[in-house]
Amino acid sequence: MYLAVCDDKREELNIVSSLLDTWQSQHDTALRCRIFQSAVELLEVARQERFTLYLLDVMMPGMDGLEAAREIRRFDDTAEIVFLSTSPGFAYESYGVRALNYLLKPVAQADLFALLDTLCLREQKNSEALTLKTSTTIVRVPYDHISYVEVIGKHVYFHLTDKNVREVTGALKDFEAALLQRPEFMRVHRSYIVNMFQVEELSPAGLRTFQGNNLPVSRLNYSQIQRDYMALLFEQRGAGGL
Repeated sequence: MYLAVCDDKREELNIVSSLLDTWQSQHDTALRCRIFQSAVELLEVARQERFTLYLLDVMMPGMDGLEAAREIRRFDDTAEIVFLSTSPGFAYESYGVRALNYLLKPVAQADLFALLDTLCLREQKNSEALTLKTSTTIVRVPYDHISYVEVIGKHVYFHLTDKNVREVTGALKDFEAALLQRPEFMRVHRSYIVNMFQVEELSPAGLRTFQGNNLPVSRLNYSQIQRDYMALLFEQRGAGGL
């Protein structure tokens, strides 16, 4: 899962971050998580990267959580939204953005863990392959067979590890939620999502896959991509995968 947590109070973020670390440790499951202290900052990133779950503080200076949720729904109709609040009084308004739930602050371990357990179970039920509808067939593609995904115009191309390519009509955002909820997939450029386990070399000049493809990398986001890539490899090493 790929989580975004937004709260203007650092102490509240620390509580949630600590609980997320504990959940990962207990479940032996890795979570990708980005922390934000303003809704404006969150939205700048969310328009480029699709999150599985948003944990949004309701009361924040400037743009509050409800306003942020309404904006998120303009470009992301699939992610789950959960509000963090000291009071359940706003619950009726949350229906307007199809919020999954709200958690009372300070966030209790039992409440957050129950939420994560539910979403994790849902994700696992359909986590092994992606369903693609091409012009002639419907095909299931295992995630670990995907090297990278490319968008050109109104067509999305799935480049596979066996060097075959599956073409579908649509936009890259149609597949972002499914791909980016998995830690190995990262959006390295506005036109590319890459399986980072298939990357042989990464540099500011671009990346090269094990299949020999050279792809561009966003200069603006390179530092974050590099950090996330190193964290992914470190986690894999710790799990005995390298």
